[in-house]
Amino acid sequence: MNLLTSPLLTDLYQLTMMQGYVDEDMCKEAAFEFYVRSLPPSRGFLVAAGLETLLALLEGMRFTEEELKYIAGTGRFSKDLLDYLAKFRFSGDVYAMPEGTVFFENEPVVRVVAPMPEAQLIETRLINILHFEVLIASKAARCMLAADDRAVLIDFGVRRSHGAEAGLLAARASYITGFAGTSTVLAEPIFGIPIFGTMAHSYVEAHEDELEAFLSFARANPNNTTLLIDTYDVHKGARKAVEAAKRLKETGINVRAVRLDSGDLLVLSKDVRQILDQDGLKDVRIFASGNLDEYAIRDLLSQGAPIDGFGVGTKLDTSEDAPYLECAYKLMEYAGTPRFKKSQGKATIPGRKQVFRQFEDKTMVGDILTVEGDEIEGVPLLAKVMEGGRRIVGRQDLKEIAKYTRSQVKSLPAHFQRLETTPLYPVKVSPALSRLGQELERWLGL
Repeated sequence: MNLLTSPLLTDLYQLTMMQGYVDEDMCKEAAFEFYVRSLPPSRGFLVAAGLETLLALLEGMRFTEEELKYIAGTGRFSKDLLDYLAKFRFSGDVYAMPEGTVFFENEPVVRVVAPMPEAQLIETRLINILHFEVLIASKAARCMLAADDRAVLIDFGVRRSHGAEAGLLAARASYITGFAGTSTVLAEPIFGIPIFGTMAHSYVEAHEDELEAFLSFARANPNNTTLLIDTYDVHKGARKAVEAAKRLKETGINVRAVRLDSGDLLVLSKDVRQILDQDGLKDVRIFASGNLDEYAIRDLLSQGAPIDGFGVGTKLDTSEDAPYLECAYKLMEYAGTPRFKKSQGKATIPGRKQVFRQFEDKTMVGDILTVEGDEIEGVPLLAKVMEGGRRIVGRQDLKEIAKYTRSQVKSLPAHFQRLETTPLYPVKVSPALSRLGQELERWLGL
């Protein structure tokens, strides 16, 4: 079994519900929507991400003989369900906001329209993928706002991510918001994302002399030389990096940057910049890392830290200040009839929906949530991307997604660009959608 592509990577109740649907022949068309009920206090907006990952999964989802044998061996399911799963191919349609689209609470990001058992089976993995990539892309977008084109950002978080897939998808999610690249090597052959790396303190510690460590590392990596200068004393390390750079230049090797990974980055970066400049190394950049996030980046740059790039790791790949979203994938229509639930705190808005975004002078001023097919002034955000289980749009280049994400973020109201989260962005429910909910309640006698 393949851990990441197996349809058994799901909750048991998806299969038990499928058993019921198959037994009752409830295989008519259903519409489910993925959305976020409410935004975390530290998020004024979210960024759509994970669509390509989802579409690739849906196109290739199959039950192998090994998986079917396992399901049969549990004794929980009927032969009819096993026959259904043996022939399973996702045959539905998918509507979605383009990756990189800014969105807000209660707005459908993805809609799945498919026979009920198919739409039900994919719930767990769909939420798993979209939830994570949205989390990371939204955090990364805030980091990009903090950098404000004054420094490049690199994803450094794979070692602290919650699992292998998370580390890889974090590289993707951050890249589509504008990060320059990642330290995760596998992201280059899979996604084409540029990879970056420096050196570890252990390399310096393993050598008897810090200068010799710098020289040795540069000779081994002549086209990728960034020297880590805070293993012992930063000021001494900076001076040894200067000496190393001068010696190396005579052999045709150029030191690109020095890296700080600890201490008072504001004070130390200024001191290091002065040491480098005094010795004529104005082209050697300063790169910083170590428990950084959007707030640290903003504060350092606003106080004049001469830092050219940041490695953002743990707090990005874990979305440390907002580690989860109150998201859901809920049934909105079955067999042509809108559906909803009225659970306290988790009520849904029935029917297939569209989001229209309105602008003033290229700035977002409000969204309107309405029924699919309604005509409202504004830009519709959801479009069909998959039909009959096959995508109808080509795989987007990640650089193009990043460009689109940048335009979306730059269109946000000014206070969001300053990393403020209030006042909340207005999302209104249209009269047509309100009427639909009222009619459905009357029909159900509620």
